[in-house]
Amino acid sequence: MTLLRVDELTVRFRTEDGPVLAVDAASFDVAAEEVLALVGESGCGKSVTALALTRLLPRNATVAGTVTFDGTTLSALPESALREVRGRDVAYVFQEPMTSLNPVLTVGRQIGEVLRQHQKLHGAAARRRAIELLDLVGIPLPARRIGEYPHQLSGGMRQRVMIAMAVACRPRLLVADEPTTALDVTIQAGILDVLRDLRTEIGMAVLLITHDLGVVADIADRVVVMYAGRTIETAGAPALFARPSHPYTRGLLDAVPNPARHADGGLREIPGRVPVLADSPDACTFADRCGRADETCRRHRPDLSPGPAGHPVRCWHPLPVPEPAVPA
Repeated sequence: MTLLRVDELTVRFRTEDGPVLAVDAASFDVAAEEVLALVGESGCGKSVTALALTRLLPRNATVAGTVTFDGTTLSALPESALREVRGRDVAYVFQEPMTSLNPVLTVGRQIGEVLRQHQKLHGAAARRRAIELLDLVGIPLPARRIGEYPHQLSGGMRQRVMIAMAVACRPRLLVADEPTTALDVTIQAGILDVLRDLRTEIGMAVLLITHDLGVVADIADRVVVMYAGRTIETAGAPALFARPSHPYTRGLLDAVPNPARHADGGLREIPGRVPVLADSPDACTFADRCGRADETCRRHRPDLSPGPAGHPVRCWHPLPVPEPAVPA
């Protein structure tokens, strides 16, 4: 069952240098209890897309398109009704917990605010629930931690506090924006285990925003690749890793450090940089960085349609399906 559907989502920002197109008619969906990863380089529009789902963008943003959650069109809700959805039905784990948490309020008070707003819990009941939530996300000595401030906790613990706040109301959808960034490998694994366990325990879907393809391979069911604000490829995670269709996706996979592939110690990179778009060009936005591009790519915008591998890709010249290995 489709829980979240995003149709032709477009976001523009008004700036002193003119309008900037951050998201260009992005479309995707998330099924109930599914982990969908939204991947791409920094600046491709992943975080803006996530914030636009519940209108958390600044005032200089203009949003078009339709966002439907569990049959309700979020993009049409008044602010008062949308405020009830945020945190209760759709919850966020933001990218940097040290700047997302209030430094002058204790952890327990910040979790309690969510409980007061959406579950009307106060006093001892809110305290007990806050302790349960910290225990749920694997924080040791939770009864002591609720009285501590964010700066007294490690980076991994702060991230777990953010997750505890996000799942306090058992949301149907958790939007996790780079939840493992700047954490060491051991802590990353712990955070992913928490998300995996919570998905099973409370039956929530996860929209995971990341540029770390190792994290994607570990936890995602499906993947949507974004480039320059557009969704350019979508597939099940195993299929995407085995049979990428878009040259950009292939470039992302090739750029992952791999001792076997990069025996000379060097790393592969995608030449050029993500374009800054003032308007939606009637062309492939990856054409200037793509070795397969021709005049069709530079003059006409490709549609998202089934490619050789069977999953949707936005490319005039998608990569062929690799030949199966012949046993020796």
